[in-house]
Amino acid sequence: MRAVLFYSPTCPHCHKVLTEALSPLLEKYGDQLQIIGVDTTTPDGQALFQAAIQRFNIDYAGVPTLIVGDVVLMGSVAIPEQFPALVEKYLAQGGVNWPDIPGLAEALVAAQPTPTVTTAPTATAAPASTSTTAPSTATPSPAPTPTAAAPGLILNTDSPADLSARLARDPAGNALAIVVLIGMVFSVALVTARLRRPIDPPMTARREWAIPVLCLIGFVVAGYLSYVETAQVEAVCGPIGDCNTVQQSEYARLFGLIPIGVLGLVGYAAIVIAWGISRYGQGRLAHLAATALFGMTLFGALFSIYLTFLEPFVIGATCAWCLTSAVIMTALLWLAATPGRLAVIFLSSSGTRA
Repeated sequence: MRAVLFYSPTCPHCHKVLTEALSPLLEKYGDQLQIIGVDTTTPDGQALFQAAIQRFNIDYAGVPTLIVGDVVLMGSVAIPEQFPALVEKYLAQGGVNWPDIPGLAEALVAAQPTPTVTTAPTATAAPASTSTTAPSTATPSPAPTPTAAAPGLILNTDSPADLSARLARDPAGNALAIVVLIGMVFSVALVTARLRRPIDPPMTARREWAIPVLCLIGFVVAGYLSYVETAQVEAVCGPIGDCNTVQQSEYARLFGLIPIGVLGLVGYAAIVIAWGISRYGQGRLAHLAATALFGMTLFGALFSIYLTFLEPFVIGATCAWCLTSAVIMTALLWLAATPGRLAVIFLSSSGTRA
């Protein structure tokens, strides 16, 4: 029995499917089961994936996607739950050939001279879906079979995509991310440079209230991203970017454990608390809160720069939700700079007098 797995080497769901679902089946059935892995981050792999999407009328294109016969399984839930039964079914019927994907046979034959035999890709992490599409269970028309296919072969058909290929995966979104990244870097540099200049006039009440309003918007954005990351559901991405690839990548969790969206929720909540204390508190406590407010927004802006850099240059896809949060954090930095500097001067002078 033969099947094709479309995966990304930066996809945690793909890694889970390979190690926890497919590897045990490969060991159990030996040379009765062959699975070809196609890396969708490479140009050839992405072209083959698009051909499969058109051939099987797949509505949502996410990885991991496993195609056996003319049955399409998607996600780290559907594949482990349904694929073992399909293996038994098709083996009982005498087996099934490679799926009828245009270009698959040629890709397999071309890759035969230098195959890599593994049971999982060598990296961890990114997009996936938990949806399932099963057009039918009828026996498909067989595709040409490559020669000398090893039992359980998972084939990495190309080297990882280079920088130009990553940028080309999401050209509009990545271009926007680069523009935002340049603006953020410029903003942080300008804010820090202005700390040495004469003190600006205190903020007006309208500008002060802009801080909690922006935090409220940021809280909504971070809350939605937290839901997407923790529930592992498909995000609503809009016309620009590929937020599902970003949100389901290894970089969507700090140290592989804490969802970035959850960190955003905590950060925006802490900023609002610091703003409230600085506005309604008195004396040293209010100034300490203003200093903390500036410190948190500066850290948030720097961390957002790091995350925004990862999107076009490492992941190869951009999340509009993430860019929105990054812009909000940069605006908060501008608003918190003057009160923070005034608080630092006050605390320094009071310490000197003491």
